[in-house]
Amino acid sequence: MINTKHLLKVASIWISAVYVVCYLGVALFPASRQLYMRYALHADVALRSDYFGFGYFISGLVIWNVVALLNAGFFAYLFNTIKK
Repeated sequence: MINTKHLLKVASIWISAVYVVCYLGVALFPASRQLYMRYALHADVALRSDYFGFGYFISGLVIWNVVALLNAGFFAYLFNTIKK
């Protein structure tokens, strides 16, 4: 059995750290957005948005934490219910 509560805490801390690093990276190096779109997503999209503010940071952090916790919870559910 996997400890679901511990997994959710770890997932929340992990995604928060990753989000902060990515947000700062894009804020300090705006060209990184274009490089990511081109090489990681295989798309050449003219992405021009300068939505950098405290409110956007907090809303993104909350959204990514919700997504990560839902995924970790689903993982724990599958892990605990599927037999070997």
